[in-house]
Amino acid sequence: MPFAQLHLNSSLVKAVKELGFVRPTPIQSEAIPPALQGRDVIATAQTGSGKTAAFLLPIINRLIDRPRRATRALVLVPTRELAAHILDDFNALSVHTPVTGAAVYGGVGMGAQEHAFRSGVDIIVATPGRLIDHMRSPYARLNQIEHLVLDEADRMLDMGFLPAIRRIVSKLPAKRQTLFFSATMPPAIAVLAAEMLHNPVSIQTERPAPASGITQAVYPVPQELKAALAAHLLKTAMMTQALIFTRTKHRANRLADYLVNAGVRADRLHGNRSQSQRTAALAGFKNGTFPVLVATDIAARGIDVDALGHVVNFDVPHVPDDYIHRVGRTGRAEATGTAFTFVSPEEEGNLRDIERAIGRRLPRVTAPDFDYQAAPKQRLEVPVRQRIAEIRTRKREERARQAVNQARRAAAGRGQIAAPRGTSHHEGRGRRRR
Repeated sequence: MPFAQLHLNSSLVKAVKELGFVRPTPIQSEAIPPALQGRDVIATAQTGSGKTAAFLLPIINRLIDRPRRATRALVLVPTRELAAHILDDFNALSVHTPVTGAAVYGGVGMGAQEHAFRSGVDIIVATPGRLIDHMRSPYARLNQIEHLVLDEADRMLDMGFLPAIRRIVSKLPAKRQTLFFSATMPPAIAVLAAEMLHNPVSIQTERPAPASGITQAVYPVPQELKAALAAHLLKTAMMTQALIFTRTKHRANRLADYLVNAGVRADRLHGNRSQSQRTAALAGFKNGTFPVLVATDIAARGIDVDALGHVVNFDVPHVPDDYIHRVGRTGRAEATGTAFTFVSPEEEGNLRDIERAIGRRLPRVTAPDFDYQAAPKQRLEVPVRQRIAEIRTRKREERARQAVNQARRAAAGRGQIAAPRGTSHHEGRGRRRR
């Protein structure tokens, strides 16, 4: 079924055609018609399935003929990158319409965002925390919201946004359309959906799993050789562009530094970086300045790179759903891609959980000409036990230094008290002699 048969405004059909999309994806085919009718929708769809257009197209369509200068649609998302990505998609889809939009997220100044509220852009795409910051001021008017979208609702709950979401929703009109999109549907999401949606159309396109166009493979490798293996694969042209996921921000920093020292152009993306650094890293990755981007799960939400060749799980995710999200950064929109997972012996249990969730055993492969027995030239990360021991040692040393300093201050204080007495006595005797 082509987009023209979805009964969208001709300006939207034209924009979709210019973007090169011939026919809607399954989630778009099922979600757009009821959304156009004003129905509430709850949809479970895998990463890369086209769900952004599934909620943007019907909302833009319904806003085209509405009066301007009033914000009538709100899209809540978990991360800054996803907010920026959705705004980019909105701008591309609405290019031939009068509908306007803005993104509201932290890490940048609030001035331009305040102007968007005051001017009444049609659609606001926001992270919950920054939106609540604006809601403390009277200019952030949400009393005319007609469409509410929660995108990646499961991730927002994982990040602890539930109280903020409930606070925001309490300020919205009770009569509105709500579109609820989530990659997974845990019980907490089902409860929230029951609270917020009225007689929704329920859509589950398929069992959550990596897209069929993604080739998946596992590299068994000792933990201490993972960084060397990543550099080897990149330098032997087995990977030319890669998004590499690490478990922690610390490991993302260390791995990026390791790759740069090995002659690989790489940058890092995680929550401890400033917004300008995150924006520059993502832009550099998209335009090829940095063929490798090392990222954590949360920061990687919203990364959408055309024809991304490789995703690498440097650390095996603890949760199968995170694996599906990660590898879904490649093979998007029916394209093809490759996902590699580096598995150390201690991570085999997590890998088995992933294989059970996706219903298949992933092939094990080895890298040619890589020495799996080599001693690591440098450790990527100090083991937890060693870090704890080092911290305790530093604290003992600090306490010892503090005790010495306190004893010195006490001794100096006693000397200062005695000195004036002696000085006064001698001065008195001197005066008597005079």
